[in-house]
Amino acid sequence: MIYKKGLIAVVDDELDIAQLFYAALQKINGFTIFAFTDPRVALEHFSLNREHYALIISDLKMPIINGIELIKRTKKLNPFIRTILMTAFDITDVLFQQYVVKELINGFLQKPMHLRNLYAEVNNQLNTYELEKIHL
Repeated sequence: MIYKKGLIAVVDDELDIAQLFYAALQKINGFTIFAFTDPRVALEHFSLNREHYALIISDLKMPIINGIELIKRTKKLNPFIRTILMTAFDITDVLFQQYVVKELINGFLQKPMHLRNLYAEVNNQLNTYELEKIHL
């Protein structure tokens, strides 16, 4: 399968949120959107398609593999991928702050959110991704 600009994954163990974000992001031209409710399946798909991925949007609290661990693993496979972490919980975690500084986490969204905030952050990350690709 050939992708024009790349792939975007939404990973959230809540099916309704994964479906909502999947549907909302369909209007982004040139990108193919995938939604996963199981972070293991998302990681497997990413591993097989790592060179095509531009962005991973992940929930923080998920069973088996949490969002920070998922992002950490995806960045090891493709350090150029942009990442957005989202959560309904307050973030005071020291590890989270370290990952932001190290740019493992490129963006953050607080749930609940307006879809315009999702679009704004996604567009910001995709613009950065495109700019970094040009300079490679």
